[in-house]
Amino acid sequence: MPNLPISQLPLAVSGQPESWMAIVNYDVDPSGVTNKIYFSALTEQFSGSTGTSGTSGSSGTSGIDGSSGTSGTSGTSGSNGTDGSSGTSGTSGSNGTDGSSGTSGTDGSSGTSGTSGSNGTDGSSGTSGLNGSSGTSGIDGSSGTSGTSGTSAAPAPFPTVYGLFSQTGNSVTVSGTTTETTLIDGGVGTLTVGPNQFQAGDSFRADFGGLLNSRNGDDITIRVKTTTGVILADSGPQNMDTGTNDVWQFSINFTIRKTGVAGVAEIVSLGVFHTTKQSNSSQTGFAFNTVNNTTFDTTVSNTLDVTVQFNTTSPLNAIYSDIFTLNKIY
Repeated sequence: MPNLPISQLPLAVSGQPESWMAIVNYDVDPSGVTNKIYFSALTEQFSGSTGTSGTSGSSGTSGIDGSSGTSGTSGTSGSNGTDGSSGTSGTSGSNGTDGSSGTSGTDGSSGTSGTSGSNGTDGSSGTSGLNGSSGTSGIDGSSGTSGTSGTSAAPAPFPTVYGLFSQTGNSVTVSGTTTETTLIDGGVGTLTVGPNQFQAGDSFRADFGGLLNSRNGDDITIRVKTTTGVILADSGPQNMDTGTNDVWQFSINFTIRKTGVAGVAEIVSLGVFHTTKQSNSSQTGFAFNTVNNTTFDTTVSNTLDVTVQFNTTSPLNAIYSDIFTLNKIY
């Protein structure tokens, strides 16, 4: 190490009054002589006058703000996005050169702030919340206008429908005679309608049934009449084929068209007669229809009768009824 004058030692300005420094003199004694001197004494002898402080260097510009972190995904609320990393700090301004001692320099202006980091991306949406409870029901709407009234039914009393008569035994068997004979026997109820009891529109139905034997080529006639002899319906002679215990049925409907005395009153009657052979189920029959507006009279009592008549006295011809009912159907 070369010899340095004390005046060339570095200026020390931070020593305390009682501090000391060691100076080694290698020229005087190769082993070195160590002397000490108080630091304050040296500074008094060798320090020059204090120069003015140099001007402060300008502050470095602030670093750019780091970009913001992406927003966290929404959960029920999504988690927050991670914070963006902080921007790097701006570089420090270089120190100003030491000026001569004098007045203190003015402070340098502050550096500009760094730009803000960009916003992070939005987090994904959270799951939907539970449905809310149902709202209260709305107010009922006003009632609609009433419909128009329907047409009224016919005023009471309505026509009465009922049974008039039911036969409770077999009629007399008609055979070997050409005499007109009734097919009705005793029963319950009545076959009579009193004077002025018929009304226009009254309707009736009679149903008969029984067994029939017949000789081929002979005729049979069925008549519907009153017991006083007023003909309501007449089949006229109807030819028969050979039959043994054939089942026969006869139905007749009556309707009162007009009421009043004979010539004013009117009744229509329709009859259907047919037979079914028990041996082979073959069927035969006939029908007839009659309007009486000349001799029928509703102002007197009328009793129903149904008769049969053969045109020969052959014993092979025979008929009887075991069923007969009469009903008022309107």
